[in-house]
Amino acid sequence: MHGCGYGGAGARDTGPVTDKADIRTEAERLRSLFEARGAEVFETDILQPAGALLDLYGEDIRARAFVTHDPLQGEMMLRPDFTLPLVQRHMSAGGGEGRYAYSGEVFRRQEDDPDRASEYMQVGFELFNGATPPEADADVFSAIYDALAPLGLRAAMGDIGLLRAAVEGVVRNPARQAALLHHLWRPRRFRAVLNRFNNAQVRDFAEISGVKIGLRSHDEVEARLTALRLNQQEPPLESGAVAMIDTLLAVREKAPDALSQLRYLSVDLPAIAPAVDALAARFDAMAARGIDVDALDFEASYGRTTLEYYDGFVFGFFAESRPDLPPVATGGRYDALTRAVGGSVGVPAVGGVIRPGLVIELGGAP
Repeated sequence: MHGCGYGGAGARDTGPVTDKADIRTEAERLRSLFEARGAEVFETDILQPAGALLDLYGEDIRARAFVTHDPLQGEMMLRPDFTLPLVQRHMSAGGGEGRYAYSGEVFRRQEDDPDRASEYMQVGFELFNGATPPEADADVFSAIYDALAPLGLRAAMGDIGLLRAAVEGVVRNPARQAALLHHLWRPRRFRAVLNRFNNAQVRDFAEISGVKIGLRSHDEVEARLTALRLNQQEPPLESGAVAMIDTLLAVREKAPDALSQLRYLSVDLPAIAPAVDALAARFDAMAARGIDVDALDFEASYGRTTLEYYDGFVFGFFAESRPDLPPVATGGRYDALTRAVGGSVGVPAVGGVIRPGLVIELGGAP
Protein backbone atom coordinates (compact mmCIF):
# COMPACT_ATOMS: atom_id res chain seq x y z
CA MET A 1 0.00 0.00 0.00
CA HIS A 2 1.75 3.16 -1.14
CA GLY A 3 2.61 5.31 1.82
CA CYS A 4 1.14 2.86 4.30
CA GLY A 5 4.36 2.84 6.31
CA TYR A 6 5.35 6.14 7.82
CA GLY A 7 9.04 5.90 7.19
CA GLY A 8 10.99 5.33 10.32
CA ALA A 9 10.87 5.90 14.03
CA GLY A 10 10.31 9.47 15.07
CA ALA A 11 8.74 10.57 11.78
CA ARG A 12 5.72 12.68 12.66
CA ASP A 13 3.10 14.66 10.83
CA THR A 14 2.81 18.26 11.91
CA GLY A 15 -0.93 18.61 11.43
CA PRO A 16 -2.99 20.78 9.08
CA VAL A 17 -0.63 23.75 8.84
CA THR A 18 -1.33 24.37 5.14
CA ASP A 19 -4.61 25.55 3.64
CA LYS A 20 -6.51 22.71 1.99
CA ALA A 21 -7.13 24.78 -1.11
CA ASP A 22 -3.37 25.18 -1.59
CA ILE A 23 -2.82 21.47 -1.09
CA ARG A 24 -5.49 20.66 -3.64
CA THR A 25 -3.92 23.08 -6.12
CA GLU A 26 -0.53 21.42 -5.62
CA ALA A 27 -2.10 17.99 -6.00
CA GLU A 28 -3.58 19.00 -9.33
CA ARG A 29 -0.22 20.38 -10.47
CA LEU A 30 1.58 17.17 -9.57
CA ARG A 31 -1.09 15.02 -11.18
CA SER A 32 -0.78 17.06 -14.38
CA LEU A 33 2.93 16.14 -14.51
CA PHE A 34 1.96 12.47 -14.55
CA GLU A 35 -0.78 13.09 -17.12
CA ALA A 36 1.89 14.66 -19.34
CA ARG A 37 3.64 11.28 -19.21
CA GLY A 38 0.60 9.63 -20.77
CA ALA A 39 -1.34 8.75 -17.61
CA GLU A 40 -5.12 8.35 -17.60
CA VAL A 41 -6.85 10.01 -14.63
CA PHE A 42 -8.38 7.49 -12.22
CA GLU A 43 -11.08 8.31 -9.68
CA THR A 44 -12.75 6.12 -7.09
CA ASP A 45 -15.23 6.42 -4.22
CA ILE A 46 -14.13 7.56 -0.79
CA LEU A 47 -16.14 4.75 0.80
CA GLN A 48 -14.67 1.36 -0.15
CA PRO A 49 -16.03 -2.14 0.60
CA ALA A 50 -14.12 -3.46 3.59
CA GLY A 51 -14.27 -7.08 2.47
CA ALA A 52 -11.81 -6.75 -0.40
CA LEU A 53 -9.34 -4.79 1.72
CA LEU A 54 -9.51 -7.33 4.54
CA ASP A 55 -9.17 -10.28 2.15
CA LEU A 56 -6.01 -8.88 0.62
CA TYR A 57 -4.31 -7.10 3.51
CA GLY A 58 -5.68 -9.09 6.45
CA GLU A 59 -6.81 -7.72 9.77
CA ASP A 60 -3.77 -5.41 9.93
CA ILE A 61 -5.64 -2.95 7.74
CA ARG A 62 -8.46 -2.66 10.29
CA ALA A 63 -6.13 -1.01 12.79
CA ARG A 64 -5.20 1.64 10.21
CA ALA A 65 -8.57 2.35 8.59
CA PHE A 66 -11.80 4.08 9.53
CA VAL A 67 -14.51 1.44 9.46
CA THR A 68 -18.25 2.03 9.24
CA HIS A 69 -21.32 -0.06 8.46
CA ASP A 70 -23.83 0.57 5.71
CA PRO A 71 -27.25 -1.12 6.16
CA LEU A 72 -27.28 -2.21 2.50
CA GLN A 73 -23.61 -2.59 1.57
CA GLY A 74 -22.27 -3.93 4.85
CA GLU A 75 -18.89 -3.05 6.32
CA MET A 76 -17.16 -0.14 4.56
CA MET A 77 -13.87 1.73 5.00
CA LEU A 78 -12.87 5.28 4.29
CA ARG A 79 -10.41 5.03 1.41
CA PRO A 80 -6.98 4.09 2.89
CA ASP A 81 -5.36 4.37 -0.55
CA PHE A 82 -6.12 4.27 -4.27
CA THR A 83 -4.09 1.26 -5.32
CA LEU A 84 -6.46 -1.63 -4.60
CA PRO A 85 -9.49 -0.11 -6.40
CA LEU A 86 -7.20 0.82 -9.29
CA VAL A 87 -5.87 -2.75 -9.53
CA GLN A 88 -9.43 -4.08 -9.39
CA ARG A 89 -10.49 -1.82 -12.23
CA HIS A 90 -7.44 -2.57 -14.36
CA MET A 91 -7.64 -6.32 -13.95
CA SER A 92 -11.40 -6.39 -14.61
CA ALA A 93 -10.70 -4.58 -17.89
CA GLY A 94 -8.35 -7.33 -19.06
CA GLY A 95 -5.05 -6.41 -17.44
CA GLY A 96 -3.43 -4.88 -20.51
CA GLU A 97 -0.99 -2.01 -20.58
CA GLY A 98 -2.05 0.97 -18.50
CA ARG A 99 -0.78 4.26 -17.07
CA TYR A 100 -2.80 6.02 -14.41
CA ALA A 101 -2.63 9.15 -12.28
CA TYR A 102 -4.90 10.10 -9.39
CA SER A 103 -5.27 12.58 -6.55
CA GLY A 104 -7.53 12.78 -3.54
CA GLU A 105 -7.88 12.31 0.18
CA VAL A 106 -6.90 9.13 1.99
CA PHE A 107 -7.70 8.32 5.60
CA ARG A 108 -5.61 6.59 8.27
CA ARG A 109 -6.71 6.04 11.84
CA GLN A 110 -4.19 7.22 14.46
CA GLU A 111 -4.57 5.67 17.91
CA ASP A 112 -1.04 6.05 19.26
CA ASP A 113 0.18 9.36 17.88
CA PRO A 114 -2.13 12.40 17.79
CA ASP A 115 0.44 14.36 15.76
CA ARG A 116 -0.03 12.17 12.71
CA ALA A 117 -2.60 13.28 10.17
CA SER A 118 -5.66 11.05 9.88
CA GLU A 119 -6.64 12.62 6.55
CA TYR A 120 -4.34 13.92 3.83
CA MET A 121 -4.04 14.32 0.07
CA GLN A 122 -2.21 11.77 -2.05
CA VAL A 123 -1.12 11.99 -5.68
CA GLY A 124 -0.17 8.80 -7.48
CA PHE A 125 1.35 7.44 -10.68
CA GLU A 126 0.93 3.74 -11.54
CA LEU A 127 2.12 1.61 -14.48
CA PHE A 128 0.73 -1.79 -15.49
CA ASN A 129 2.10 -4.32 -17.96
CA GLY A 130 4.26 -1.83 -19.78
CA ALA A 131 7.94 -2.10 -20.63
CA THR A 132 10.30 -4.52 -18.91
CA PRO A 133 10.13 -4.31 -15.10
CA PRO A 134 13.45 -2.42 -14.77
CA GLU A 135 12.29 0.12 -17.36
CA ALA A 136 8.87 0.52 -15.72
CA ASP A 137 10.48 0.87 -12.28
CA ALA A 138 12.72 3.60 -13.67
CA ASP A 139 9.76 5.34 -15.32
CA VAL A 140 7.86 5.64 -12.04
CA PHE A 141 10.91 6.53 -9.99
CA SER A 142 12.08 9.18 -12.46
CA ALA A 143 8.59 10.73 -12.68
CA ILE A 144 8.55 11.26 -8.91
CA TYR A 145 12.27 12.13 -8.78
CA ASP A 146 11.77 14.89 -11.38
CA ALA A 147 8.62 16.21 -9.70
CA LEU A 148 10.42 16.54 -6.35
CA ALA A 149 13.83 17.65 -7.65
CA PRO A 150 13.49 21.29 -6.46
CA LEU A 151 13.18 20.12 -2.85
CA GLY A 152 16.58 18.40 -2.71
CA LEU A 153 15.26 15.30 -0.97
CA ARG A 154 17.22 12.16 -0.15
CA ALA A 155 16.13 9.21 -2.27
CA ALA A 156 16.44 5.72 -0.82
CA MET A 157 15.53 2.38 -2.34
CA GLY A 158 15.59 -1.33 -1.75
CA ASP A 159 14.34 -4.57 -3.27
CA ILE A 160 12.15 -7.03 -1.39
CA GLY A 161 12.83 -9.51 -4.20
CA LEU A 162 16.44 -9.94 -3.03
CA LEU A 163 15.41 -11.16 0.41
CA ARG A 164 12.68 -13.34 -1.04
CA ALA A 165 15.19 -14.96 -3.40
CA ALA A 166 17.68 -15.46 -0.58
CA VAL A 167 15.11 -17.24 1.60
CA GLU A 168 14.06 -19.45 -1.30
CA GLY A 169 17.71 -20.23 -1.98
CA VAL A 170 18.89 -21.22 1.49
CA VAL A 171 15.76 -22.66 3.14
CA ARG A 172 14.88 -25.99 1.52
CA ASN A 173 11.93 -27.06 3.67
CA PRO A 174 8.71 -25.70 2.06
CA ALA A 175 6.94 -25.10 5.39
CA ARG A 176 9.89 -23.20 6.83
CA GLN A 177 10.30 -21.25 3.62
CA ALA A 178 6.61 -20.26 3.65
CA ALA A 179 6.83 -19.17 7.29
CA LEU A 180 9.80 -16.90 6.62
CA LEU A 181 8.28 -15.42 3.46
CA HIS A 182 5.10 -14.69 5.40
CA HIS A 183 7.10 -12.52 7.81
CA LEU A 184 9.29 -10.64 5.33
CA TRP A 185 7.53 -7.41 6.31
CA ARG A 186 7.83 -8.04 10.07
CA PRO A 187 11.58 -7.82 10.78
CA ARG A 188 11.41 -8.85 14.43
CA ARG A 189 9.13 -11.79 13.78
CA PHE A 190 11.22 -12.80 10.76
CA ARG A 191 14.33 -12.82 12.95
CA ALA A 192 12.64 -14.88 15.65
CA VAL A 193 11.47 -17.49 13.13
CA LEU A 194 14.87 -17.59 11.44
CA ASN A 195 16.60 -18.11 14.78
CA ARG A 196 14.18 -20.88 15.68
CA PHE A 197 14.88 -22.73 12.45
CA ASN A 198 18.60 -22.36 13.10
CA ASN A 199 18.36 -23.77 16.60
CA ALA A 200 18.14 -27.49 17.31
CA GLN A 201 16.58 -26.94 20.75
CA VAL A 202 13.77 -29.41 21.43
CA ARG A 203 10.55 -28.23 23.01
CA ASP A 204 7.89 -30.43 24.64
CA PHE A 205 4.43 -29.48 23.36
CA ALA A 206 2.60 -32.11 25.39
CA GLU A 207 1.52 -29.66 28.09
CA ILE A 208 -0.25 -27.52 25.48
CA SER A 209 -2.14 -30.38 23.81
CA GLY A 210 -5.86 -30.26 24.38
CA VAL A 211 -5.89 -26.62 25.50
CA LYS A 212 -8.34 -24.29 23.76
CA ILE A 213 -6.57 -21.05 22.91
CA GLY A 214 -8.66 -17.94 22.18
CA LEU A 215 -11.19 -18.65 19.44
CA ARG A 216 -9.31 -21.64 18.06
CA SER A 217 -11.01 -24.99 18.31
CA HIS A 218 -9.44 -28.16 19.76
CA ASP A 219 -8.82 -29.50 16.24
CA GLU A 220 -7.16 -26.25 15.12
CA VAL A 221 -4.83 -26.26 18.12
CA GLU A 222 -3.93 -29.92 17.57
CA ALA A 223 -3.25 -29.32 13.87
CA ARG A 224 -0.93 -26.45 14.74
CA LEU A 225 0.90 -28.53 17.35
CA THR A 226 1.34 -31.36 14.85
CA ALA A 227 2.92 -28.93 12.39
CA LEU A 228 5.24 -27.62 15.12
CA ARG A 229 6.30 -31.16 16.08
CA LEU A 230 7.04 -32.05 12.47
CA ASN A 231 9.05 -28.87 12.03
CA GLN A 232 11.01 -29.65 15.19
CA GLN A 233 12.11 -32.94 13.63
CA GLU A 234 13.80 -31.03 10.80
CA PRO A 235 17.53 -30.37 11.22
CA PRO A 236 18.79 -26.80 11.70
CA LEU A 237 19.37 -24.67 8.63
CA GLU A 238 22.46 -25.43 6.60
CA SER A 239 25.69 -23.97 7.93
CA GLY A 240 26.10 -20.38 6.83
CA ALA A 241 22.48 -19.86 5.75
CA VAL A 242 21.67 -17.33 8.46
CA ALA A 243 25.00 -15.59 7.96
CA MET A 244 24.30 -15.10 4.24
CA ILE A 245 20.86 -13.65 4.94
CA ASP A 246 22.38 -11.35 7.57
CA THR A 247 25.06 -10.25 5.12
CA LEU A 248 22.39 -9.44 2.55
CA LEU A 249 20.28 -7.45 5.01
CA ALA A 250 23.34 -5.49 6.12
CA VAL A 251 23.99 -4.07 2.63
CA ARG A 252 23.50 -0.32 2.92
CA GLU A 253 25.59 1.75 0.52
CA LYS A 254 25.39 4.13 -2.40
CA ALA A 255 23.89 2.29 -5.35
CA PRO A 256 27.10 1.32 -7.23
CA ASP A 257 28.82 0.03 -4.06
CA ALA A 258 25.71 -1.85 -3.02
CA LEU A 259 25.55 -3.51 -6.43
CA SER A 260 29.20 -4.58 -6.13
CA GLN A 261 28.55 -6.10 -2.70
CA LEU A 262 25.48 -7.94 -3.94
CA ARG A 263 27.34 -9.36 -6.95
CA TYR A 264 30.06 -10.62 -4.61
CA LEU A 265 27.46 -12.18 -2.31
CA SER A 266 25.71 -13.86 -5.25
CA VAL A 267 28.80 -16.04 -5.78
CA ASP A 268 27.97 -17.86 -2.53
CA LEU A 269 24.24 -17.23 -2.81
CA PRO A 270 23.42 -17.82 -6.49
CA ALA A 271 19.67 -17.70 -5.84
CA ILE A 272 19.85 -13.89 -5.70
CA ALA A 273 21.74 -13.54 -9.00
CA PRO A 274 18.62 -12.88 -11.16
CA ALA A 275 17.43 -10.21 -8.70
CA VAL A 276 20.89 -8.62 -8.72
CA ASP A 277 20.87 -8.56 -12.54
CA ALA A 278 17.44 -6.90 -12.46
CA LEU A 279 18.78 -4.34 -9.99
CA ALA A 280 21.67 -3.53 -12.29
CA ALA A 281 19.27 -3.13 -15.23
CA ARG A 282 17.11 -0.82 -13.10
CA PHE A 283 20.09 1.38 -12.24
CA ASP A 284 21.04 1.54 -15.95
CA ALA A 285 17.48 2.54 -16.87
CA MET A 286 17.52 5.27 -14.21
CA ALA A 287 20.85 6.60 -15.44
CA ALA A 288 19.46 6.70 -19.00
CA ARG A 289 16.71 9.01 -17.66
CA GLY A 290 19.22 11.49 -16.30
CA ILE A 291 19.23 10.32 -12.67
CA ASP A 292 22.52 10.48 -10.77
CA VAL A 293 22.54 6.84 -9.65
CA ASP A 294 25.85 7.30 -7.82
CA ALA A 295 24.05 9.59 -5.33
CA LEU A 296 21.21 7.16 -4.57
CA ASP A 297 21.11 5.22 -1.31
CA PHE A 298 20.38 1.50 -1.49
CA GLU A 299 19.31 -0.42 1.62
CA ALA A 300 18.63 -4.13 1.26
CA SER A 301 16.30 -4.04 4.28
CA TYR A 302 14.37 -0.98 3.11
CA GLY A 303 10.58 -1.36 2.84
CA ARG A 304 10.20 -4.19 5.36
CA THR A 305 7.92 -2.34 7.77
CA THR A 306 4.93 -1.78 5.49
CA LEU A 307 2.00 -4.12 4.93
CA GLU A 308 2.46 -7.32 2.90
CA TYR A 309 2.23 -5.42 -0.33
CA TYR A 310 5.49 -4.92 -2.19
CA ASP A 311 7.35 -7.85 -3.71
CA GLY A 312 10.22 -6.14 -5.51
CA PHE A 313 11.58 -2.63 -6.00
CA VAL A 314 10.72 -0.16 -3.20
CA PHE A 315 11.67 3.49 -2.72
CA GLY A 316 11.10 6.60 -0.65
CA PHE A 317 11.99 10.31 -0.65
CA PHE A 318 12.91 11.99 2.63
CA ALA A 319 13.60 15.55 3.83
CA GLU A 320 16.83 15.16 5.80
CA SER A 321 16.38 18.62 7.32
CA ARG A 322 12.99 17.54 8.71
CA PRO A 323 13.35 14.13 10.36
CA ASP A 324 10.04 14.80 12.11
CA LEU A 325 8.20 14.36 8.81
CA PRO A 326 7.12 11.09 7.18
CA PRO A 327 8.36 10.31 3.65
CA VAL A 328 7.32 12.89 1.08
CA ALA A 329 6.88 10.09 -1.48
CA THR A 330 6.93 6.29 -1.43
CA GLY A 331 6.34 3.49 -3.90
CA GLY A 332 7.33 0.17 -5.31
CA ARG A 333 6.49 -2.94 -7.31
CA TYR A 334 3.42 -5.03 -6.46
CA ASP A 335 3.06 -7.80 -9.04
CA ALA A 336 1.69 -10.18 -6.38
CA LEU A 337 -1.25 -7.89 -5.67
CA THR A 338 -2.39 -8.08 -9.29
CA ARG A 339 -2.28 -11.89 -9.07
CA ALA A 340 -4.36 -11.82 -5.90
CA VAL A 341 -6.96 -9.60 -7.54
CA GLY A 342 -6.80 -11.35 -10.90
CA GLY A 343 -7.31 -14.84 -9.55
CA SER A 344 -3.67 -15.97 -9.96
CA VAL A 345 -3.43 -14.26 -13.37
CA GLY A 346 -1.44 -11.11 -12.73
CA VAL A 347 0.53 -8.48 -14.61
CA PRO A 348 3.67 -6.49 -13.77
CA ALA A 349 2.73 -3.36 -11.79
CA VAL A 350 4.65 -0.55 -10.12
CA GLY A 351 3.64 2.82 -8.73
CA GLY A 352 4.24 5.54 -6.21
CA VAL A 353 2.58 8.42 -4.38
CA ILE A 354 3.49 11.95 -3.31
CA ARG A 355 2.02 13.88 -0.39
CA PRO A 356 1.41 17.40 -1.77
CA GLY A 357 0.86 18.87 1.69
CA LEU A 358 4.43 17.98 2.60
CA VAL A 359 5.72 19.39 -0.69
CA ILE A 360 4.21 22.77 0.21
CA GLU A 361 5.45 22.59 3.80
CA LEU A 362 8.99 22.03 2.52
CA GLY A 363 8.86 25.11 0.33
CA GLY A 364 7.51 23.69 -2.92
CA ALA A 365 4.73 25.16 -5.09
CA PRO A 366 2.48 27.02 -4.92
